[in-house]
Amino acid sequence: MKLAAAAGGSLGWLIAAPGVVGGLVPWLITHWSRPADPVLVLDVVGWILVLTGCAVLLHAFVAFAWYGRGTPAPAAPTEQLVVHGAYRHVRNPMYVAVTGLVLGQVLLFSSWGLFVYLVVIGVVMEAFVRTYEEPTLRVAYGAAYDEFCAAVPRWWPRLTPYRGTASKATS
Repeated sequence: MKLAAAAGGSLGWLIAAPGVVGGLVPWLITHWSRPADPVLVLDVVGWILVLTGCAVLLHAFVAFAWYGRGTPAPAAPTEQLVVHGAYRHVRNPMYVAVTGLVLGQVLLFSSWGLFVYLVVIGVVMEAFVRTYEEPTLRVAYGAAYDEFCAAVPRWWPRLTPYRGTASKATS
């Protein structure tokens, strides 16, 4: 896939998936209504999570287009395994970023409804990754994906970047 098509497809998927999960649905739940007396520490941590989640999410989408020449959408996958940037620390930076973004919103808006939503999306992400995404990637990328899975955690980032042979294909 050409870079322009990959970038356009990735942008479309960014709006359609994380834009809805991390933006539209939280807005529908909270209407961005903040507590009258916000707690400073919750605000600071909330903003850090939201901004970090957005930055990691944008980086991950760019990596899919730039290094993988594809999109995160199942209909237009990458041509090669993406093991760059945030992917060297955690296998699922997009899901981790969206989870962090929504958790930040839970803190900013003090919303129990948003907290329940966060739990639901966490369970859905876990099920999707284990039952569809990982088996699909294992078929598509074979031994390189197996090596990547063995070295890079699914959800909790490793401190040092992965530099195995799978990363040499996309660096």
